[in-house]
Amino acid sequence: MRTSADPVDENLREGVIALAREAAAAILEVYEGAFDVERKADASPLTAADLAAHRCIVAGLARLAPDIPVLSEEAADETPAAARRAWRRLWLVDPLDGTREFVKRNGEFTVNIALIDEGVSVFGVIQAPVTGQLWHAQLGRGAFRRDGGADTPIGVRAPAAPPLRVAASRSHRDLRTEALMARIGEVETIALGSSLKFCRLAEGGMDVYPRFGPTSEWDTAAGQCILEAAGGRVIDPKGRPLRYNQRDTILNGDFLALGDPALPWRDWL
Repeated sequence: MRTSADPVDENLREGVIALAREAAAAILEVYEGAFDVERKADASPLTAADLAAHRCIVAGLARLAPDIPVLSEEAADETPAAARRAWRRLWLVDPLDGTREFVKRNGEFTVNIALIDEGVSVFGVIQAPVTGQLWHAQLGRGAFRRDGGADTPIGVRAPAAPPLRVAASRSHRDLRTEALMARIGEVETIALGSSLKFCRLAEGGMDVYPRFGPTSEWDTAAGQCILEAAGGRVIDPKGRPLRYNQRDTILNGDFLALGDPALPWRDWL
């Protein structure tokens, strides 16, 4: 398993963190008032907050790293698959992950920014606008939660002991997830939206996040980096780590996110 990449220097790291906070402020400005909800072609919701955060992040990344292209959820249709697959490095951005949670006003939404290097998520930042908490990591160099201006190193719960704490999405729970939890045995289920599930796994608050059904690459890239830097894994049903910008589609397949990589996940599938 790859454990390091070209280092992200302090200026770039802090610049991206500042961008995530700026995007969060733009999101909260919309969140605190009345807003309309549109529907995309796939019926997923879209708000002014998604677009404001997108514009903020794309413009900021162009200033910070003009040589690295950006693939954002809100502009993905503008880049043909053949063009983006030629990119060795790229930013994967979800300006507002958890728009459904945003619309419900439950606070469980995030800003996701990840740097991909030859298919691997090597640097990730996740910002929670409502709480102000932020998580960041660079593969091979540790994962951290930033409260205010201070970084706290974080790590997964390993070994994980029963009852296993299983992250169950508020908006995407299905029969296969329920069946897997039954095979695990003694579990405590925790409902949580957006990429916050990866962050809770990374800091030891949860143990397993099963996801059956499609997600997009920008939904998982930053969270995978943070979880893996904290000692966990994000794998497909064959045990292979998720990889990015390797196919014509930007959809992920089924995956399991594990805090403790030693958990008997093969027995659950």
